[in-house]
Amino acid sequence: MKLPIKLFALFGLFASSSLLAEHCLYQCPAGKAGQVLQRSIYTLHNNPQTKLADWVAYKVTASTIDGPSRRRYWKADPDLAPEHTLETGDYKDAHAVLGTDRGHQVPLASFSNTPDWAQTNYLSNITPQSSALNQGPWVRLESAVRDLARTGQDVYVVSGPLYESFFGELPGADEEHSVPSGYFKVVMTNPVQGLQASAFVLHQNASRQDSFCYAQVTVDEVETRSGLNLLPTLPPELEAAVEGQLGSLSRLLGC
Repeated sequence: MKLPIKLFALFGLFASSSLLAEHCLYQCPAGKAGQVLQRSIYTLHNNPQTKLADWVAYKVTASTIDGPSRRRYWKADPDLAPEHTLETGDYKDAHAVLGTDRGHQVPLASFSNTPDWAQTNYLSNITPQSSALNQGPWVRLESAVRDLARTGQDVYVVSGPLYESFFGELPGADEEHSVPSGYFKVVMTNPVQGLQASAFVLHQNASRQDSFCYAQVTVDEVETRSGLNLLPTLPPELEAAVEGQLGSLSRLLGC
């Protein structure tokens, strides 16, 4: 059954941290003001200043992947005010000037076997991502997540942009926006033996040949650099082991 879209206008840490969603372990990230869209296949936090999502959260399973080939077409998010998101024309000449693709934050391929796969093509889920990064280490990390899901595990992912240096501006955009300098991705499973997580930070200047394995960081570092609390209700006794350590999922992701 198709789930209705639930729209939440959330301002401040308390409201954001109270959001419960099936796509998030220990609740969805907190720490940014903006608007949250909860959909059947992902939850997204839109930033009206950057015009991009501060974070997306989603769960990849063996049943959501390996569907038929799906079309990449772009559409402004119908559930956001036009002044809070980018439109298709804003990406005009972006590849020629910046060398960027329209990069999915929630990957289409991870939901190709779901009825709502087209929601991954909303521009709220897209960022100007360098072609080398998008078609190199980023897509290989996304593929590793799907490989893990094929083993029968439910894989939870939180991903989003970082703004740590100036990368450029969309030449065709007619509104204020921000282009990320890099991205984070935190991959988690929650088997019987307990939460496992690996975190990665990849930059816009990455080469196509780079390995995502060398981009591993701690969850703590992602939180510091993004300004987010990624697991707001994680028990304190688990924080050091889960957030302060490198890569408990590294081997399962092929590293």
